[in-house]
Amino acid sequence: MRASLPCISLSCVLAASCGGAGEQSGSAPPMAAPQVQVVVASPGPEVDVVEVPGRVQAYRTAEVRARVDGIVERRLYEEGSDVVEGQELFQIDPREMRAAVSAAEANLQRAQTAVENARRDVERYEGLVADQAISAQEYDAAVARLRTAEADVAQASAELERARLDLSFTTVTAPIAGRAGRAQVTEGALVSASGATLLTRIEQLDPVYVNFSASSAALLQVRREIAEGTLEVAALDQIRVTLELEDGTPYRHEGFLDFLDMSIDQATGTAALRAEFPNPDTVLLPGQFVRARVEVGVRPDALLIPQRAVQLTREGASVLVVGDDGVVVPRPVELAELRGGFWRVRGGLDGGERVIVEGLQRVQPGQPVEIVEAGPVAELAR
Repeated sequence: MRASLPCISLSCVLAASCGGAGEQSGSAPPMAAPQVQVVVASPGPEVDVVEVPGRVQAYRTAEVRARVDGIVERRLYEEGSDVVEGQELFQIDPREMRAAVSAAEANLQRAQTAVENARRDVERYEGLVADQAISAQEYDAAVARLRTAEADVAQASAELERARLDLSFTTVTAPIAGRAGRAQVTEGALVSASGATLLTRIEQLDPVYVNFSASSAALLQVRREIAEGTLEVAALDQIRVTLELEDGTPYRHEGFLDFLDMSIDQATGTAALRAEFPNPDTVLLPGQFVRARVEVGVRPDALLIPQRAVQLTREGASVLVVGDDGVVVPRPVELAELRGGFWRVRGGLDGGERVIVEGLQRVQPGQPVEIVEAGPVAELAR
């Protein structure tokens, strides 16, 4: 009996140790796959927008300058006010021009009198030369005097017209309708026609132009994409442009392109573009800085992914996609422009891939994951 006790004790110890090991191995369940949120990269039509800085320019600008010599008597408009075409702006002393008109009228009358006398001589000589009472030479001389007198009348008429025109220039009128600026001369100032003295400027502010430029490389890229069919562009006057003001607020009226320079500036390497905008409230002023958003065209098969899904490293850009087997796979991508929190993918994705947008920090390439939400990226971007 005593000899069997050690064997019983040893078997009890072995049984206890085996039972403890079994309980410990059963208490560690396998690790669950991390949950991620994905979007389905699906191509679709997308408006291609380019943002460029621009400057506002008046639709028309007229420099009002003196066309006669004289002393400014009065300013007839209110500075900074709107004027209509033909409105009187300045009055220059007209007395000298009136005297010139009177002198020209007198010269015209003298020339007309000489024509009448010469005509009567010709009429009288016609009968005498027929009767051979005077020579043909005397008759020809009378006809020549008549023609000279008629030329003098024409010259005197032209001088009278010029004098009357100069007299009309003493009242300076607006050549166009618009906003008249500050007067550059005051009453009593001497103005000169030969010096073309500047009196004021008039700017037409509704509509207005916005000038901006595009690099030659950007234009070359657009032309290449048009030829490849990846970008559909409308006619020039149908390309829509919107503005953002200096304080960040959007301008409520949209405009359209109306000019594209077909030459490249050698100094800047850019081509000039211009858009026309309505400006009924005079919000846009000449020289004002704005940001223009040009809707260049439509990309029929644009592929967009959220910005937060892209990982940028020294090697380039990449995303993590979930394969059909539920395993994370890294995918390098080629990016185009970033707009509105979305990257446009130029290469690396074919469409239909499930791109991880949430939970990137919890997964590694080759790791199985659980998808908690999936949807097309087009619903987020458009």
